[in-house]
Amino acid sequence: MPRTTQTAKPEVDAPALRKELAKVVRGPVRFDAASRAMWSADASNYRHVPIGVVQPYDTDDVLATIEVCHRLGVPILPRGAGTSIGGQAVNTAVVLDFSRYLNAILEIDPDRRRARVQPGVVLDDLRRAASRHGLTFGPDPSTHNRCTLGGMIGNNACGAHSVAWGKTVDNVASLDVVLADGTRLTVGPTSDEELARRCEEPGRVGRLYRALRALRDQYGPRIEELYGDPAQAGPAHSTLTRRVSGYNLDQLLPTAGFDLAKALVGTEGTCATILEAEVRLVEAPAARTLVVLGFPDQFVAADHVLPLLDLRPLAIESVDATIVDIVRSRNPANPALDSLPAGGAWLYVETGGESPAEAEERAREVARAMEKYGATSLVVTDPAQARALWRIREDGAGSTTRLPDGGEAWPGWEDAAVPPDRLGSYLRGFDALMKEHGRQGIYYGHFGDGCIHIRIDFDLLTERGIADFRRFIEEAADLVTEHGGSLSGEHGDGQARAELLNRMYPPDILTAFAEFKRAFDPDGLMNPHRIVDPARLDDDLRVFVAPPTLRGGTTLAFSHDRDGFVGATRRCMGVGRCLSAQGGVMCPSYRVTREEKHSTRGRARLLFEMASGQVIQGGWRSTEVREALDLCLSCKGCKTDCPVNVDMASYKAEFLSKHYAGRIRPASHYSMGWLPAWLRLAAPFARMVNAAARRPALARLAKKLGGIAPEREIPTLAEETFVRWFRSRTPTAVPDDAPRVLLWPDTFTNGFDPALGKDAVAVLESLGYRVEIPDKPVCCGLTWVSTGQLGVAKRVLRRTVRVLKPWLDAGVPVVGLEPSCTALFRGELTELLPDDPDAAALARRTTTFAELLANHVDDLQVRNPGQRALVQVHCHQHADLGYTADRKVLRALGVDAEVLDSGCCGLAGNFGFEKGHYEVSMACAERVLLPAVRAAGDDVAVLADGFSCRTQVRQASEREPVHLAQLAARALGVGPASGASDEQAPTDRPRASGEGDT
Repeated sequence: MPRTTQTAKPEVDAPALRKELAKVVRGPVRFDAASRAMWSADASNYRHVPIGVVQPYDTDDVLATIEVCHRLGVPILPRGAGTSIGGQAVNTAVVLDFSRYLNAILEIDPDRRRARVQPGVVLDDLRRAASRHGLTFGPDPSTHNRCTLGGMIGNNACGAHSVAWGKTVDNVASLDVVLADGTRLTVGPTSDEELARRCEEPGRVGRLYRALRALRDQYGPRIEELYGDPAQAGPAHSTLTRRVSGYNLDQLLPTAGFDLAKALVGTEGTCATILEAEVRLVEAPAARTLVVLGFPDQFVAADHVLPLLDLRPLAIESVDATIVDIVRSRNPANPALDSLPAGGAWLYVETGGESPAEAEERAREVARAMEKYGATSLVVTDPAQARALWRIREDGAGSTTRLPDGGEAWPGWEDAAVPPDRLGSYLRGFDALMKEHGRQGIYYGHFGDGCIHIRIDFDLLTERGIADFRRFIEEAADLVTEHGGSLSGEHGDGQARAELLNRMYPPDILTAFAEFKRAFDPDGLMNPHRIVDPARLDDDLRVFVAPPTLRGGTTLAFSHDRDGFVGATRRCMGVGRCLSAQGGVMCPSYRVTREEKHSTRGRARLLFEMASGQVIQGGWRSTEVREALDLCLSCKGCKTDCPVNVDMASYKAEFLSKHYAGRIRPASHYSMGWLPAWLRLAAPFARMVNAAARRPALARLAKKLGGIAPEREIPTLAEETFVRWFRSRTPTAVPDDAPRVLLWPDTFTNGFDPALGKDAVAVLESLGYRVEIPDKPVCCGLTWVSTGQLGVAKRVLRRTVRVLKPWLDAGVPVVGLEPSCTALFRGELTELLPDDPDAAALARRTTTFAELLANHVDDLQVRNPGQRALVQVHCHQHADLGYTADRKVLRALGVDAEVLDSGCCGLAGNFGFEKGHYEVSMACAERVLLPAVRAAGDDVAVLADGFSCRTQVRQASEREPVHLAQLAARALGVGPASGASDEQAPTDRPRASGEGDT
């Protein structure tokens, strides 16, 4: 049985094609192995290595590409953000990627409620622009912050608010398209007179309209019988509102106005390439309120959709208890989870109104109406809480890819839909089918439209598993059609479902599909083998056709993946949350460069292909992977922000470890990677080192030898380290039975910022703690981990664990001040020492300074309240530690804190200091952080617990940032910082001037 689609692989002279395209296309023409690897998958199960990728600068580039491909008989695939789940965004073709450059909003007409956009426009960008006029684009899939309008039109995307505003097809007015032969035309509703006129036109356009008119005349009665009358507005409960599978032939009917724009919606790039689109905008409710309804399970929730529809809400979405458990396991402190009403499944019902009061009253009406059915409820009026709850739902496609037991779950039967009044029956039948096949999965989706999403634990790695996968999908298709449903209710057919269209449509309609495509694309060049003449649903499964060939073990355990590193390379399913330009931390380098290989997804794709060895060759020595990882800041943002928790920082560390094994490393690995050792040697000579660093010639030489960016200043060493100060001081008297804490003397606090360590000691002692530090030199190994020197890191950590063992055995908490070091103890430590019980104990005992103080908020004697602070959260804290305790402590200290949603500061440990990274580092900081720092008043402290964040602020502004320990000391009136402002915080080092100064 073949596992690759042989008929989809044309014989193409790729070098000649690339040469021809490069002559006429101004935008990037990418036929290199890395680009072909990154564009070989979308968010589906499938893999097709493209012939090449073109990123057109403008419409002329698109037309030129199509002319060359048509002349040479090469298939074409227009693509948006590549988040399609059916496999329609991958093919053996020349990929036209519109997301990079053709992403302009050309016009917004608020009077006509229309917008004209290029195909690469991101949905949220359009919605933000329309919101200035009180308008929005109705369809809003969960990928709204990265999906493109062209992709939405291609897939007929829907989203949470389709019960109010319909599918994309309901919101498209006209399209400017080009056919595979270069014919360009604008399509939309066509009157009888215009249709007659266009059919009389000579040439290609006349032939197109004549063929489509003939199709309508021949199949019209059958189309109306099977599809219903599109002119009938307003869905009934027994109406299938989410029919997305197949072509929209009903839009050719006279009652639909022979609307070719709407007929092309959902064609998945198989008929034409979109150059521009005019879309309809709808009036956005002035206010919205979310009411969450709790039910015993998803089946009971499905049974109660109909009475909710009668209340005409904006959205009715479902969330399963298992999704909530997954989110809770990844972020136990997420307050949104604790606010959910009792239940095993929830419906999110959104209401709108002209005012917050009106929207809230409608929400309460929903809650009251459902009380008689036994539903619990929560009316959410806080926008921040509502956003947190919505994120749980929006991340469903990623969250459900990994099951609670660590197993992998896959799309395949992803988004079937039935009429809402048959939803409960369909769900119960589907659940029985799951049990019959011994499969498990998690339900969620658009219950208001009868559309269900699920990821299932198919075995896609073995022939036997794939055979069962096929049987299951075929039986599921029969089940949904028995309920009057659609194979796809949102994501389209692609390769996942097109083969099954014969179970949903009769043979004459399938023939009409073929004639429809042939009218637009007689040569079959547009995204072949999708919808018409479909590829098999069990061919081209990426984890089967590209098995791993890497040999040997890894230094990190990758314990969260059943197959270790190889399993980790399968984590990324391509949903592309890392492509968002707004909110969270990941992926800072992508946000600056907008380059796929600098996204978490792009890097994950390259690692997957590296493990396979088919496209990316050389294994761990791959230069393509090294180049892609070069701008990875190891910020760990993806570890939390990615819905499947791709941990690119760990993958990078492992790759660097193997890539440079037995080879000369970059100079920065020896200078900054070994920073703790160099600081220990330099500490007695700090004054001389600082003086040398202030001499321009010596500073330049040191930076050149150390692989340090020449634009960077060398941080000033403390003339007295924290450890030296602590051991020479007279301890504060505490009772013999005082609780003990071990304060971790991290490299950065110890060698650069001992003042904050002194304040931490003062605060802890004011709370009655006996503060201790290790009696021997210790290190967490962070700098060796970040530079991929994992063997050294393991040795360093083993020694550290031995030194700390007496405190661990005594149950003494280990308090960290530097977020990156603290996070390493809670993360990489047990991945490097997975079988060491003392390492596990250290991970359990490690706590942040804020987490310890959070246990004493009622004991804090605040003497100086009223401080104001602008907060930059360290990336590793965001990823591994969370900021909930810090917020609690800041409130208790009386600090008015603005916590920035700024992402990474850009310095990111050694990254921003390395030669060649300065511009990206500063661009990251300039996105949000530095403008906010410059705008802050002098009375506002810049709070940054991470040494990297403080260094970035110091070197790029006039501000001296502070640590939470220093704010706490001031508020409590203890320690050296108790009377200083943030501009005058005592440091044990002078602020030097000139090159090499901090």
